[in-house]
Amino acid sequence: MRGGWIPDTVLPERLRSTRWTVAPRHLIVIALILTAGLTWAGCSVLRSRPEPVPTTPALTPGTPVAQPQTPKPSTPATLTIHVAGKVRRPGLIHTKPGTRVADALEAAGGALPGTDLTTLNLARPLTDGEQILVGTTTTAPPPPTAPNAQSTTVNLNTATLDQLDDLPGVGPVLAQRILDYRTEHGRFTTIDQLQEVSGVGTKKYEDLKPHVRI
Repeated sequence: MRGGWIPDTVLPERLRSTRWTVAPRHLIVIALILTAGLTWAGCSVLRSRPEPVPTTPALTPGTPVAQPQTPKPSTPATLTIHVAGKVRRPGLIHTKPGTRVADALEAAGGALPGTDLTTLNLARPLTDGEQILVGTTTTAPPPPTAPNAQSTTVNLNTATLDQLDDLPGVGPVLAQRILDYRTEHGRFTTIDQLQEVSGVGTKKYEDLKPHVRI
């Protein structure tokens, strides 16, 4: 095709006698339209392509599963120690982790002369908040001593009505009878005379015997 002429062999029979002329500017417009169409079609194809979805790899039997790690407790930056007992400067000291008992004693001014340190492990590492006792031992307090029997008994010859009333198993009535017996017969010479008071039987006498004296 030369000069924009279209051969008759490519045209329908009724159009073979017609001359078609295409100007160069028309060809440029057609080329731009075709280019734009192809570009739009290519973008549509690219947009319609499915994106790959990441899959989680299947675990095979025997594959160890990673467990979440538990955070380790943080170590305090400073240790606070109470040093007490026979040291020059008892009280609180502040030191760094890894310090030992010997270092704490030195920070407290050292032990007093003659202090026995064999009960302390000077090489032991310290922990925050602990107390170090130097030259002393923590012993249990002595058990209470038994009360003096003399101080817990009542003198039958000098006891008042209230004192006799406080004796186990003795009420105001029996206490008054003991006073009446003492008034009538005079001083008690033996504890056994209580059995002569009305209302004091053998059992009552055995209960009162540890609590009375002459």
